[in-house]
Formats: sequence, C-alpha cells, structure tokens
Amino acid sequence: MRFLIFAAAAALALPAAAQTPAPATSPATRAMAAGYKALTVCSALKNAEAAGTTRTLESVEANELVGIYPELDALAREMPVEITEDGVSVVWDDAMPPRFAAYMRLSGCRILPVGSKGPRWHIDHEGFRTSGLPLELADPSGNAVGLDDAVSGAFDGEFGEGANTTAVIVLQNGRIVAERYAEGFGVDTPQRTWSVAKSLAGTIVGAAVQRGEVNVYARADIADWLSPADMDPRDYGDGDPRATITLDQLLRMASGLTSDTAGNRTDAIYFGGVGVDEQVTGWPLIAPPGTRFRYANNDILLAVMAIKPTFRAHPPLELFERLGMTDTVAETDWRGNYVLSSQVWSTARDLARFGQLYANNGVWEGERILPENWLEYVSTPSGPQPDGLQGYGATFWLMNRSEGIPPDTISANGNRGQYVIIVPSRNIVIVRRGEDPTGKRFDPIAFTRDVLAALDQGEIAPPA
Repeated sequence: MRFLIFAAAAALALPAAAQTPAPATSPATRAMAAGYKALTVCSALKNAEAAGTTRTLESVEANELVGIYPELDALAREMPVEITEDGVSVVWDDAMPPRFAAYMRLSGCRILPVGSKGPRWHIDHEGFRTSGLPLELADPSGNAVGLDDAVSGAFDGEFGEGANTTAVIVLQNGRIVAERYAEGFGVDTPQRTWSVAKSLAGTIVGAAVQRGEVNVYARADIADWLSPADMDPRDYGDGDPRATITLDQLLRMASGLTSDTAGNRTDAIYFGGVGVDEQVTGWPLIAPPGTRFRYANNDILLAVMAIKPTFRAHPPLELFERLGMTDTVAETDWRGNYVLSSQVWSTARDLARFGQLYANNGVWEGERILPENWLEYVSTPSGPQPDGLQGYGATFWLMNRSEGIPPDTISANGNRGQYVIIVPSRNIVIVRRGEDPTGKRFDPIAFTRDVLAALDQGEIAPPA
C-alpha cells in the first residue's frame, strides 16, 4: 500500500506535460494489427496441418509474431485469438466484428475485409496433399567439419546477433549434405516465404514463357491502363503512360511507379482485406519506365496480374506439384487474386527443390520447365541497380559483388530472414529460413561464404 501511495504522490509531482496520456491508437492501425495476427496464425496452423504436421499457437506467438512491424507489435500481442475449423478470428474493436482469416483447401488462408463477419461458404477440409518427392541424402562422412560449424553458427547467432534461424538445408549436386531445424520446426513445417515469393513469381512467369504464352518484353497487360476503344486522342492525349510499362521492367523493379515506402509496403492488401486488383493499378509514374530501380511489392503484383489469364490452365500449384513442392501453398486475397509478392507458405525442402531447378538451368527430371536462357535472364543486371552488396536481375538478387562467392550466385530474399541461395556453377543450393525480429538481421553473404568454403574441403561427387 505504501508503494501505491508513493507512486500516486510521485505522479502528482510530475509536470503536466509528463502526465499527458499517449495518443490513442487509430482504429485503422488496430484493424491492421488484428489482420496481421489473424492471417499469420491461420496460415501457420492450417498450412502445417495440410502438410501433415502441427504447429501450436504458442509456437507462432514465439516466432512469427515476435518483432513484427513496430506500430503493430504490441497491439498484436495483446489481441485475443479464436481458432475454428474455418479459420482464425481476432477481436480488435468492441463495435466491429473480429478480423477473420478464412482457410480454403489448396489456397491456404485469406484475410477478409474489415467488417466482414466471416466466410459464407462451406469449407471441405479433406486432405489433398501427397508426400513430396524425396531429396536424396548424401553420405555426410564426405563433408568437412566446417560445414557443420557453419550450419551450427546459423542457429547460434554467429551470422547476426538476435537472429532466429528456424531451418537450414544445403544441397550439393542435387543431394542434401546438411539439414537442421529449430525446436518446433521440421521437414514438413511450412513458413511464410515473404519476398522469396517474388522469385517464385518470376519462375511462374518463366514457365509461361517456356509454354509460349508470355513475352516478357511486351507491354504488361493491365486493363486499367488501356485506353477505351472509343477514346479520342484529341481529347485525352496519348492515353495512360503507364501502359508502356513492360513485364520485363516490372520483374526488374524498374517500372518508374510511385513507391512511397521502402518495398512499397502493401499492408492494405497483406493484412487489411483490400483486393490486389483494387489497389495496385492506381500508383502514378514518377520516373520514365526502365530508368530507376525501386524495390516494390506492387511491381511483382502487377506482373502477376499481367499473366493472370494463364492461371486458368496453369495455376501456380501446377508448377509446385511438378517440382515436388507439395507442401507449398500460394495464398490469395479474398477476391481470388494471388499475392505472389509475399504470401506463399513453403517448407525448407520445397524451397531447396525450387533452387535446384535453377541449379539445373530450368530442367527437372529431364523436362525443360524454364527457357534455356532463363537463368541467364534472371541473373543478368539490366539498367538501374540498387546500392549495397547485392545487385538485382529479374526477381532475383545477385551476389556478384562479394569476395569468396562465385559471381553467378543468385538469391531469393525475403523478410524476417528467408533466403534461397543458388550457385549454378557449383550445383549448390543453400536455404535458410528464419523469424528474425525487426532490427535483427541475418548475414546471408557471410553464411554463404562459410558454407562454400566448408564444401571446398569435402566435395561430393555427382551421382552416377
């Protein structure tokens, strides 16, 4: 009691300004935090169940929901969760329905619009997945001790203090030479790929090019940018200048479109329940297409919109199944648009298969999936480049500026420490999964250098 009295007296002694309460969080921010939590919990739990394993709410809260965007972090932690057969709901406002993420077979979870009272469909939860094609295990006796040290270092903070590694897998000549998981994660545990999905999107585009359905150098087919057939140029000039943007420029983050934040955060789509087709076509040009590099979610979302007609016959799931990525799910918004800039859930082994496709120069089990020059296309810088240690090709980052790493090395990078690193000249694939909190970064370049140096000491011969 004496402590309470002292605390009250101390409060009375504070200047008036110090007693001013913190401003209330806006309803929009609270709604976004609830959407983030509902979708994350739904995807983590339901996609794991579909893959034949289980996650717990406690595990998701200790990994995926730690150190998220600062303005959402504390809010999301305090919001209660309800898990049902059809999805996950999170209460955020006494006067509004909870935010709801609905689960559907084959396409994972989707966040519904703010104010929605839940799905109006019956969901069939019967299993549909088959086990993934096994990756061959190499004899680890051929490996140098340094490889085990490098992998252990990824989990022990040697490549980033405070980073949270959940999985590492290394392929050499198409065989697993190292594999390790954190507690609560395993070979069947899907995690959100974040922006690794952009490289998956580029691969889906490449498969469409190989089928003869898409030309990357043609103008992106975005209906909202096309002039009506009856438009009189005397009244409207040359029409929408964004209609000149090519698919290639979108894949290279060189559209010239406005990007108001780093990465052009698309929270309204990711967690707010806004449809891709409602938002991404509205950004104006601020630079001539092809003259400026600006990493942006919208560029990839637009590229996926441009090839949407191909999905009727060849949805992303078709490519995943062909590669044996049977625990990989490409999620959509509530309107059915793929969110292939970020919202794919996949296991470490499935991402290793994806990387091996590029190590094989686009060939899988004797079938050409990607054009013969696609690896060269995605790994060749063209036009403006980002600053820093990595260049950029087409939906892939380039490790072409670092000593000790072959210059043909490419990587698919994602938020919270997702990396698929491919060294075609050495037929090596390195996958690192993580749940790194904001401000705690894993160093993929140092990790890659150490793994490659270790493999130099104990090369494994290709299978006969």
